[in-house]
Amino acid sequence: MVDVSQYNGKFHLASEPAPHVLLLEFNRFWMELEDIINRVSGNSDIRVIVVGSRLAKFFTAGLDVTQPSVLAAGNDLDAARRALAIRGHLTHFQRAISTLELCTQPVICAMHGFSLGLAIDLSSACDIRLCSEDAKFGIMEVKVGLAADIGTLQRFPKIVGSGSKARELALTGREFNAAEAKEIGFVSEVVPGSRKEVLEAAIKMADVIAKNSPIAVVSTKHLMNHARDHSVQEGLDYTAAWNQAMLQSEDTIASMKARLAKKTPVYKPIGAKL
Repeated sequence: MVDVSQYNGKFHLASEPAPHVLLLEFNRFWMELEDIINRVSGNSDIRVIVVGSRLAKFFTAGLDVTQPSVLAAGNDLDAARRALAIRGHLTHFQRAISTLELCTQPVICAMHGFSLGLAIDLSSACDIRLCSEDAKFGIMEVKVGLAADIGTLQRFPKIVGSGSKARELALTGREFNAAEAKEIGFVSEVVPGSRKEVLEAAIKMADVIAKNSPIAVVSTKHLMNHARDHSVQEGLDYTAAWNQAMLQSEDTIASMKARLAKKTPVYKPIGAKL
């Protein structure tokens, strides 16, 4: 299993009751996210990642307006050099959030309470989103004088499938509740309760996914990400090329044998030796 001890308790490996599931609970760890996900992505013992929050009433409150702004840095620099410094900060932040989308494992985001601003960036980069019934969402960046720049404007419209609704929420900055989030397709399930209950639901779902063939799960995430950004025909052609290799996996035979024997199939880790 991945060693997360160096992160001072910000990350927790949920090995029971869900083997092969990594539970990442955070307070403030955005810049560490890229490193931990890159390390986890290569660990074949971890098949699904659940992202949650250790905060009792917040998934995240969004931008901390009490912290010094990146715009205040480098006041002694000319405009061009300040612009490059700001760009470097933003692209670092973007890469950190994008690791959730780019890692091989499916990522389930379990949101509760106030889930504003950056919560939309982060959760939009995840594969599946669940929320508790007390969740409150908002693309709040316009309220503090900026355009969302870490992924919301790129991913959220594709998730909800409505340019009008996405633009309304991004341009007004209004809050929307769990029921509306499900109605527009941003979350797939609203869980009664709050933090504890939505984390339990996410881990339960992760356990179901982790019991499937790791080859099939990794392939499904990869192919769906590709399909989102390509035409149907390009997706079909790419899938044919991908599966000409993946169909040679022993997992397909193991699945069929287990079904015939009415047993639960057991799959080797992706990195297992033949």
